[in-house]
Amino acid sequence: MKFNKEVSFPLISSILFTITPLVSTSFLTIYVLQYQDFLNTLGWADWFYISLVFTVTSALALSPPTFLAVIHGYFLGFEALPYQFMINMGAIILVNLVVRKIDNNRFIEILSKNPKVAGILNGIKKEELKIIFFSKLSPVLPFALTNFVFAISGARLRNVLLGGFMGMIPRTVLAVWTGSQAKEIQTLIEHPNQGLFQQVFILILLIASVVGLSMVFRKVLKPAE
Repeated sequence: MKFNKEVSFPLISSILFTITPLVSTSFLTIYVLQYQDFLNTLGWADWFYISLVFTVTSALALSPPTFLAVIHGYFLGFEALPYQFMINMGAIILVNLVVRKIDNNRFIEILSKNPKVAGILNGIKKEELKIIFFSKLSPVLPFALTNFVFAISGARLRNVLLGGFMGMIPRTVLAVWTGSQAKEIQTLIEHPNQGLFQQVFILILLIASVVGLSMVFRKVLKPAE
């Protein structure tokens, strides 16, 4: 079976961006548990350089930012927020630069050859800031996968950064707060959302993102019906 290169690249990449975080989290967990005493001795400069590394690994789907936010929160409390937002925004920029360099809008050009699809894509582009915001608000959509999808769809980087930043604020703050409240790192990693407050908050974010995306896409798809 032959695959169109322009189509197979997005497909394979999407699968990798979905599966890789699940595997990499296990290795990060082992490392954190083994070296937690050492991590407790690190200063702000050490965490800055570590965050730079995590910016790259998060762009490659090797370190889920929400997981990192929980760990950062455990060791740094709310002082972790600047590092975490640096990781989130930096990863978005890296993914956009790399994907657009490799794909060069070929995938979106293939889809646009269909007039009906082109009309839908134009509608999505008009509402892309809202779509990005509600997608990043969702606690179930993988960070790296959404970054890749927005990059390959040709979304404007300004909207991806703005929508991504606003959408990730609730999740990031919740994760950092959860980490800061934990007494034991192992319990935190094994049960990051065991509290009633965390579960309710995550449910609210999920409902808000689903409702928001449904409303936006209903508006986008209506002219195409």
